[in-house]
Amino acid sequence: MTTTARPNAAPGESRVITEIDGPVAYVSLNRPDKLNGVDLDTIDELIAAATALKENREIRAVVLQGRGRSFCAGLDFASAFTDKKRVARYFLAGPRLVNRFQRVNQVWRELPVPVIAVVQGHCYGAGLQLAACADFRFTTPDATWSILEAKWGLVPDMAGTVPFSELLPADVLMRLAMTGEQLTGERAVELGLATEVADDPLAAALALVEQIAQRSPDSVAATKRLVYGTRRGSLRATYRLERRLQSAMFKARNTAIARKAGAAKEAPVFGPRTFG
Repeated sequence: MTTTARPNAAPGESRVITEIDGPVAYVSLNRPDKLNGVDLDTIDELIAAATALKENREIRAVVLQGRGRSFCAGLDFASAFTDKKRVARYFLAGPRLVNRFQRVNQVWRELPVPVIAVVQGHCYGAGLQLAACADFRFTTPDATWSILEAKWGLVPDMAGTVPFSELLPADVLMRLAMTGEQLTGERAVELGLATEVADDPLAAALALVEQIAQRSPDSVAATKRLVYGTRRGSLRATYRLERRLQSAMFKARNTAIARKAGAAKEAPVFGPRTFG
């Protein structure tokens, strides 16, 4: 697979645009005039995009990005809170584990393919939580990152608490969440909040996709589930999940393809993902 430039389809009225270019799905926030601020319609469209991609067994990775000069400047309060009844519905979890504000970010962790956030410009609040719920985060050196909720007297939310606590030591997380301190992309990488810094983060992200695409899509999907599924469980639950996933991999068609190609010292040609 060769790296390609981001598709340049003309923006439409949708707040979220999904474009599939070979094995890569590009999901773009499309409110550049608002620095891709998140409103309630954006939440709906992001969830719909992720739900549709979950059923696509041909793609090998998802790139999350923002059109224009910013990834996402956070929640667009002025727009999102015009309909207070709708906000209340989205905030209530009811019998579900997460509410809709949390679901919009958690859903990317559930995709059976790697999700890579490509960050430039602003990465604030809801935007940072979206990036944190991706599996990898590539950023320009001069991008600005901030857990901005402190500015408004709030705590981190929208499912960001889980990845923040995985990526950062407790004292670092509390400092950033209590102050809303702004970080450069370089500093975000130093702290472990971002994965890699690059002048062209999209090219760096696609280089990683190219590496991952050389492996079985089933083992990639199972690895993602294994890592997230064992973060907070007991040892017994962790080892049980490890055994169950490995058993599934032994039976997977793409595993046989990988073994055969490895024995022949040839590049494997995998079929569609069968796991996840």
